[in-house]
Amino acid sequence: MIYEGDFSSPAGRFVLVVARFNGFVVEQLAAGAVDAFKRHGVTEDRIDIVRVPGSYEIPLVAQKLGKSSQYAAVICLGCVIRGDTDHYDHVAGAATNGIAQASLNSGVPVIFGVLTCDTLEQAIHRAGAKAGNKGFEAAVCAVEMVNLLKKLPG
Repeated sequence: MIYEGDFSSPAGRFVLVVARFNGFVVEQLAAGAVDAFKRHGVTEDRIDIVRVPGSYEIPLVAQKLGKSSQYAAVICLGCVIRGDTDHYDHVAGAATNGIAQASLNSGVPVIFGVLTCDTLEQAIHRAGAKAGNKGFEAAVCAVEMVNLLKKLPG
């Protein structure tokens, strides 16, 4: 047997955890995610948005929301841009690991939509300029994962 998710409109509510830091990039990711949900039949009244200070704070909130039984999936959106210090490595690593743990601990899809870029230009390109919109892609991933989990045995 082969199990695959599909892109049909899933039931349930969805939540975006949106970092305010680098907001000029992250807001484009959030707009892309909402657009993707709409295109897949998820109306705006089934989408909540929770804002956090930065990408480092995303995992705790994502885990709490994932465990709440209120959401079919949690989509994490942020942007970490490399600077002159090792701060980038710590924040990007903590966000990445924390989001993965939130998904495993909550049992619902917690989707990684945090840009980790070397330059502002790269971030802008990934937020809708030249490289598509990674927020859009994260929401599509959430739709597919919610539908896949419903098909799996157990």
